[in-house]
Amino acid sequence: MKIFYTPKFKRSFDNFPKHIRDTFYKQTTHLLKNIRHPSLKAKKYSEKLDIWQARIDKSVRLYFLIEKDRYILLDIKKHSK
Repeated sequence: MKIFYTPKFKRSFDNFPKHIRDTFYKQTTHLLKNIRHPSLKAKKYSEKLDIWQARIDKSVRLYFLIEKDRYILLDIKKHSK
């Protein structure tokens, strides 16, 4: 699998502090190795749009699509809960 960053994702990502960006890189390493890694808690966010959600930390979530051999990162944002 490979990772593709959308422009929207890049803009959102740049607004997060360094410790969140560092955690993001650790979590994407897990994502590339095993989408079912326990710390990701990856799940379908929208069945209709086929969007997935994964956990970066307690308060930040990653939203992405899976197409063939790549993860398309759509957005990263604070979790509403």
